[in-house]
Amino acid sequence: MVASEATPWSKTGGLADVAGALPVALEELGHFVTLVLPKYRSVDPYLKDAGATIVTSPAPTQRGNAVAFHELRISPQRRVVFVEAGSYFDRPGIYGERGVDYPDSAQRFAAFSEAALDFAVQSTDFPPIDIVHAHDWQTGLIPASLRHHSRWPLLDRAAVVYTVHNFAYQGVFPRETVPALGLPWSMFTLESGEFWGKFSFLKAGLTSADFATTVSPTYADETRTTDAGGGLEGVLVRLGRRYVGILNGIDTRTWNPAADPFLPANYDADSLDGKAECKRALLAHFGLPRGDDAVERPLVGLVSRLVAQKGLDLIEKASQELVTLDASWVFLGTGEPRYERFLSTLAATHPSRVATHIGFDERLAHLIEAGADIFLMPSEFEPCGLNQMYSLRYGTVPIVRAVGGLHDTIQPYTARARNANGFKFRHPSPDVLVQTVRRATRLYHNQPVWRRLMLNGMAADHSWTTPAREYVKVYRRARALRADL
Repeated sequence: MVASEATPWSKTGGLADVAGALPVALEELGHFVTLVLPKYRSVDPYLKDAGATIVTSPAPTQRGNAVAFHELRISPQRRVVFVEAGSYFDRPGIYGERGVDYPDSAQRFAAFSEAALDFAVQSTDFPPIDIVHAHDWQTGLIPASLRHHSRWPLLDRAAVVYTVHNFAYQGVFPRETVPALGLPWSMFTLESGEFWGKFSFLKAGLTSADFATTVSPTYADETRTTDAGGGLEGVLVRLGRRYVGILNGIDTRTWNPAADPFLPANYDADSLDGKAECKRALLAHFGLPRGDDAVERPLVGLVSRLVAQKGLDLIEKASQELVTLDASWVFLGTGEPRYERFLSTLAATHPSRVATHIGFDERLAHLIEAGADIFLMPSEFEPCGLNQMYSLRYGTVPIVRAVGGLHDTIQPYTARARNANGFKFRHPSPDVLVQTVRRATRLYHNQPVWRRLMLNGMAADHSWTTPAREYVKVYRRARALRADL
């Protein structure tokens, strides 16, 4: 398994959560897994503090950078290998700095992908490799290289699975990148990586893989259309049944209200008293009123990257009506300055009802999930989404837009819906958002019905066990396809 980031070693988004958790779940199902990652500067403390054996072995020089592999043996069946490639990853950022990507991104991840394949054929102390599983555009050259090069003959029979976590990021570079990276021109065709006169790492990966996946069934359907396919919808349609959506899981050990060390009081579905204490602590943290009226008022939380994808424009357009509802609001996030200013101004204008924390705070994120009554997630698009699943586990009722994984995980409330666990709307208009939030805040005062929504959410299994089994099914289908070639 090859990825550009994975928790706990490196993280900018949901890819890291998947790449960190899926190998663990696969190991628990009895499989041998090697995870290959770049050795970013931020990885060094983990390597120094790790209790496992670390082995550094030199490899041939690639692209002017000496390559070395740092192997961290987690268990007899699972290991993590960090690729060191000169100055490519020994930098302050993972993909760039101050919001700007490094100009040599293509070279960095081409070197990383080649090194990962080199390690795969050099390593002999694990079983032979059946599956190569690559993630996102940064590893798109892995499927492409295995199908267009003869450099790794020991991997000829390995099936290749390629997972795309977000089609908004495609790794598109000028056509001159192809010879600059020493790639064959056979990769620069309409059937491979050519994309409107440029070279797309993502397209090269999709067109070369035996099987492709994305991170929810609905997002898989959406990306087969021009609305969400990012220009690759034709490729996805041609893949047919070789392209599926598998809903992500969450780390149920870290996100567990019964044992969460970040909470002032723990709770579970059998005893929800601790959630009320978390609500009081959350109000106190933000300096919001804590009288009986305030505590009995529904508290709406948001934890998010502050970018357009997350529905911030919609919230801003609806904000003047939202703050008139019988609710209090807490916002946590960092992102585009204009959204940071909007939320900060909203809090300053309505200090008794709205509070905002610009930045990221892990402890506060957990406290919002536990202390809020409602979690707001009105995304423009959402390949999978994790916060709505955290919210369900913490008995915090989500309000979401019916896109991607949000649509797949939230069953909307109706008077007759027995398994409802939240609220959902489709049309991205301020009026519809306000109507949905108003409906939820009014229903909050019907405590028997609200408690049923909470318990339905808490009863759902969003662990990695089921997704891991689905990936194993994909691996087996990919191996069968490879065996027939």
